[in-house]
Amino acid sequence: MIKNFSKLALAAGVSAAIALPASALAEIRIGIAGPQTGPVAQYGDMQFSGARMAIERINAEGGVNGEMLEAVEVDDVCDPKQAVTVANRLVNEGVSFVVGHLCSSSTQPASDIYEDEGILMITPASTSPEITARGYELVFRTIGLDSMQGPVAANHLISLEPKRVAVIHDKQQYGEGIATSVRDTLEEADVNVVMFEGITAGDKDFSSLVTKLKQADVDYVYYGGYHPELGLILRQARQADLDATFMGPEGVGNKDINTIAGDAAEGLLVTLPPSFDEKEVNQALVKAFEEKGEDPSGPFVLTSYTAVQLIAEGIEQAGSTDPFEVAEALREGSFETPIGMVSYDEKGDMESFEFVVYEWHADGSKTAVN
Repeated sequence: MIKNFSKLALAAGVSAAIALPASALAEIRIGIAGPQTGPVAQYGDMQFSGARMAIERINAEGGVNGEMLEAVEVDDVCDPKQAVTVANRLVNEGVSFVVGHLCSSSTQPASDIYEDEGILMITPASTSPEITARGYELVFRTIGLDSMQGPVAANHLISLEPKRVAVIHDKQQYGEGIATSVRDTLEEADVNVVMFEGITAGDKDFSSLVTKLKQADVDYVYYGGYHPELGLILRQARQADLDATFMGPEGVGNKDINTIAGDAAEGLLVTLPPSFDEKEVNQALVKAFEEKGEDPSGPFVLTSYTAVQLIAEGIEQAGSTDPFEVAEALREGSFETPIGMVSYDEKGDMESFEFVVYEWHADGSKTAVN
């Protein structure tokens, strides 16, 4: 069945009704788990912004089956050990649903706990295929996989007819996973991949890496990881007069990379979800974010909004807050959302998801190039 969300007024620009006091109704507790502190907290800001907005709008329309949604927010710092700690906290808090986590390396161990404890989880940002490859019943996502994103990046590089490509990663589940996908696709097309190396997340000095890249005479560099490290690599590569074009995944597509890299960010190629905030159907929702002084353009804002929306619609369709029944409703249905029509396969992955190649600019803007 296709749900149009007219009742919840989620994707459309319906004016919100006055919310009933939460204390007057039963509550459905939803954990929001992601980085509120740490080096990638900027992405967590996107996640929490989107989830909070969805909860606010759903509650303003009367909740779900007469129950209000209540957020239980936890900070996992994008750290696997902390993710396990906060996952156990959410279990103790009595949540039945979780939007999160953000980083794949945090999502994977946390999802083990949620599956064991009967909690439904929808990650709006984790792209590692390993998360859903285990056949868990209660794990879903509202973003595509590295196995989708990697070939998009690699095929764009192939179209540029590179001579010598270096593939670098941060040795973490997300970064190494997407880098491996890119490398494999390049090699299948007989592209000359001359380096496949890892750096250490958190490092500041990449002079030895830049020297290796210059010695290898590369014309393109693909980086799998997050923006703090790539921003430094870009700046140090520019200072060393390395003449190569860099490319990275959605983990580097953050305006903060401009603060780190400065003008060296100009011309960076980035794969990102489409600009959902530019869709005509989402303009009333975009306005709601802007009225709160929030930016809806980040890659994980509307995927997080959609995760809450799907939980609400799944509960409504199932007529139950039992996570297993909601999971069944999600797998059986098709749902109209701000990121498009969502339907799931048996693993909890979306049937389709698009990644777009953008050229990043020194002012933090971007231009689609495919």
